[in-house]
Amino acid sequence: MTESSGNSILDELAKAGTDPVLLDKLRTDRITADKQLPPMEFLLSLFDVPCCPRGELVAFTGKAKSGKTFVMSMLMAVAAAPRVLAFVRQPIEPLRVLWIDTEQSDQSTQDILRNRLMPIVCNDGSTFPESLYDIFNIRVESWQERLPLVMAAVDLCRPDLVILDGIRDLVDDINDGRLAHHVNERLMHVAQARNCCIACVIHQNKAVEDKTLRGSIGSELTNKAFEVYECEKLPDRTFALKQKLTRKYDIEQTLYFTVDERGLPQMVGAPAGAVQRSAAVHVQPPVRPEDVARRTGLTGRYLTVGPDGSWEINHQLLFRDALCGHTELCGSELRDSVMALCGMKSVFQYNALLDKVKASGLVSMRTEGKRHYYRLAAPD
Repeated sequence: MTESSGNSILDELAKAGTDPVLLDKLRTDRITADKQLPPMEFLLSLFDVPCCPRGELVAFTGKAKSGKTFVMSMLMAVAAAPRVLAFVRQPIEPLRVLWIDTEQSDQSTQDILRNRLMPIVCNDGSTFPESLYDIFNIRVESWQERLPLVMAAVDLCRPDLVILDGIRDLVDDINDGRLAHHVNERLMHVAQARNCCIACVIHQNKAVEDKTLRGSIGSELTNKAFEVYECEKLPDRTFALKQKLTRKYDIEQTLYFTVDERGLPQMVGAPAGAVQRSAAVHVQPPVRPEDVARRTGLTGRYLTVGPDGSWEINHQLLFRDALCGHTELCGSELRDSVMALCGMKSVFQYNALLDKVKASGLVSMRTEGKRHYYRLAAPD
């Protein structure tokens, strides 16, 4: 009915002489309940919650020297390594990474590559997959040239993940609202056109209590970004990363990490100082089994919660039970079966779970007409 009504309106506009090019655009841009759209594809997860989707901007912010570039190193490393601390790569295949540094010297960028990124990736003794990484330092270029260079680099390298450190250097005046809008629009367009995720690094305002993203460029990024993450340096060389804003999946845990004698990140618990300042920095309380069940949407035998708050989902058991007695199920049948078995209430949580098992190769999908059918993948 909605589709029919919408087409009638467009027909009437056509008769009234509305530009046919605009009408074609509206027909293309129409969203209906049964329109076939590709599912959102998340490149990573943090604490088992999907993050960093293709086609979107993601913001990472914090005060100066708060660990933002260190977090970017972890994002880049997990593109090649399956897991780095609480970050897990979602696709089976490694990701291509484009890192564009606008802030540091060439020597500093190379130092991070040699002494941070490469050791994290090769921590297990593996060889660094240099072909996965395209790294450019454009600090010496004028601000007018930087955005075109970013766009050209994305076109040239065809990355899955772009690290833009930082977006502020694409404008000359951080409070120029028109230029800030233009830059964010161009980045959003290329992220969608090239099906990549662009992680944008930007400082917070300098005032200690002001944690908003700096300038008009920061305000525009806050409005356009799919997610916003905040980095903070705590006492005893401990760093914290937490999600501030999201359009879809809430990540309630804070990632605390420190740097060991080799310069590699190590995950730690919340430092005592952070707990004492919890009202100010919103530190999460100790994780309880019921918190995990609420966050994941899972209850029953498919969820195992450790005494330290860590948890593990038995995806294989869950989807084997859901498909029991069936060679395959269509999308809605599988969804209803899984959600009934494990007590899940949120369709969003189910979609994240399905994305994860598809990415792991546990479940395969085929399309027939407008319907998707799922089955357990054949063992290797």
